[in-house]
Amino acid sequence: MGRRFINRIRQAAAFASLCIFWTLLPAILVSAQSDLVELSDERLRPRYEQLTQEIRCPKCQNQNLAESNSPISVDLKLQIRRLLEEQKSNQQIKDYLTERYSEFILYRPAVNSRTWLLWAAPVIFMSIALLALWVVQRKKAPILGANNLSSPPQKLDDEEVARLERLLKGSDELQL
Repeated sequence: MGRRFINRIRQAAAFASLCIFWTLLPAILVSAQSDLVELSDERLRPRYEQLTQEIRCPKCQNQNLAESNSPISVDLKLQIRRLLEEQKSNQQIKDYLTERYSEFILYRPAVNSRTWLLWAAPVIFMSIALLALWVVQRKKAPILGANNLSSPPQKLDDEEVARLERLLKGSDELQL
């Protein structure tokens, strides 16, 4: 019975080890992925990482190159590496990629004649909303102004007093 018990413990330990290995393997592969690009000078790595964070993958929806594993993003990462090795500046690299893939590839496109609406749209929409709010409030103001207690009460002329008394007497008669 002792030997059988020890064999079961060994089997359970082996099974647990395999489960842990297969659970951690994807995390190990993902964390090692950023180091797949070898640079001749490690001082280029911060620039490489910054550029891959700032440049959008043309294939993926709202994903930067650092997060994407698509074939085009791998090619773009290699292009960035090559351009960094050629001692190109970040702006030169962005200009090169923008020329080939349009401004869609940049998360923060430059303000120019083609993108001014993109940058101005929030201000335009907020101005329209504030204008609409002001117009609605202004239309409500006369209605609210009639019941405003801060305005001085208006005096009734003799005809209005007589009419008010007739109405009050008529309502008193109806209540009886």
